[in-house]
Amino acid sequence: YAAVWLLLRQTRRLATEKAESHLQLAKREAAVAAQEIVSKAEEEIRTREAELNRDLDRRKIEIEMMLREIRSHEESLGLLDYQLEQRQDRLAREAAAIKQARDAMRDLSKSLRKRLEGVASLDGEEVRKQLREEVTFECAEELRALRKELLERSEQDLVQEGKRILVATMQRLASKPNNDITATIVQLPTEEMKGRIIGREGRNIRAFEKATGVDVIIDDTPGVVIVSAFDPVRREIARNALNKLIADGRIHPTRIEELVAETEKETEAAIRRYGQEATHEAQVHGLNERIIQLLGRLHYRTSYSQNVLRHSIEVSFVASMMAEEMGYSGEIARRAGLLHDIGKAADHDTEGGHPKIGADLLKRYGESPEVVHAALGHHDDIRPDMPYTVLVAAADACSASRPGARRETLDRYIKRMQELETIATGFDGVEQAFAIQAGREVRVIASTRSTTDESAAKICRDIAKAFEEQLTYPGEIKVTMIRESRFTEMAK
Repeated sequence: YAAVWLLLRQTRRLATEKAESHLQLAKREAAVAAQEIVSKAEEEIRTREAELNRDLDRRKIEIEMMLREIRSHEESLGLLDYQLEQRQDRLAREAAAIKQARDAMRDLSKSLRKRLEGVASLDGEEVRKQLREEVTFECAEELRALRKELLERSEQDLVQEGKRILVATMQRLASKPNNDITATIVQLPTEEMKGRIIGREGRNIRAFEKATGVDVIIDDTPGVVIVSAFDPVRREIARNALNKLIADGRIHPTRIEELVAETEKETEAAIRRYGQEATHEAQVHGLNERIIQLLGRLHYRTSYSQNVLRHSIEVSFVASMMAEEMGYSGEIARRAGLLHDIGKAADHDTEGGHPKIGADLLKRYGESPEVVHAALGHHDDIRPDMPYTVLVAAADACSASRPGARRETLDRYIKRMQELETIATGFDGVEQAFAIQAGREVRVIASTRSTTDESAAKICRDIAKAFEEQLTYPGEIKVTMIRESRFTEMAK
């Protein structure tokens, strides 16, 4: 019994020690698991916080841009209100002077009639002739004053009607605020993929660049490859082909040529589909196949992150609504608005600006003179002799300058505005310069003491030339020189 008791006691002791060791091991494993869960939760919290901070920064940038745009509009409206008040005061003084002169002429006319009636020596025919000349002169003054009043009233009515049409058109239009920029960065699953893309002695990357016509930049940036090309369609073909090669895994010159040829066919089909969808959405029919193909190419073209094809469709709608409000053909306005930027699809292949290139293309493919003239003159390069050109130009400005249409970082935006204003104020005779409409227009205030009308015009040309030589920018920059004299007196 003593031996059995000792054996049972030893067994219980060993079991207790084993249970305690298992318990300690379980506690350590639970602590490690809890630490891992806490670490993952903290990492997720940091990731979410970083995403929220990025979204907050983006929204702050958008709000700053909208505030600057609003301030610029307020400044423009303040200047217009002041000019309107000055003009009204001047007209009131002129009207009072005219009324005084008319009263004096009437008094003189009455006195002359009395004198003529009292002169018996004059012949009746001579009296009638003098009276006729006097009445004619008096009526001419009244007719001139009436004509001036009617012209001023008509101008004010036209301005009010134009504002009403623009506001009504923009209220009826609802479109996406901005569009994504065509991506030129290809993500890689591993760093090893860079070596496979380069290939032995660089044969794979040379074959890819030769087949696509782009430059592939592989640097120390982890996990990405940059595709660089001036032609947005080639860049898109190269990006899609490279993604297919990465997914396929077989990267060699023969496979590269096969996938690039396959991607080119798919992209051409997509371009045609984009062009047809744009014509159906804008309700523009009967276009030449080449024009439809060029419209599809605009899907890959952006301007300050604004997709050019979506911009063209938006201009088509705005121009059509304004044309219908004014009694013109909405169909012609839609066609002109949709095709006004068609030159951007081919301007890298042809010399000249996109308005002239687009006008030549449209004329070559049988478009009407109204559509050709709208494409040529929507940036005020020529005198707008047709109403549809003015409508398209106004719709183009509304689409490009509305808040949220074009997006860029706040630092780049402020830097470009400062560069424009600094260059303009660096010329002698310039008092102030204001960059407005996201840098697409600069208004310069000239000093009336140190400049004349001729010298101000020369300074304006010199500023535009300085922009061309010193800055790199898409599109065009309009320089407006303002020179005026103001005289203010206080009546006490």
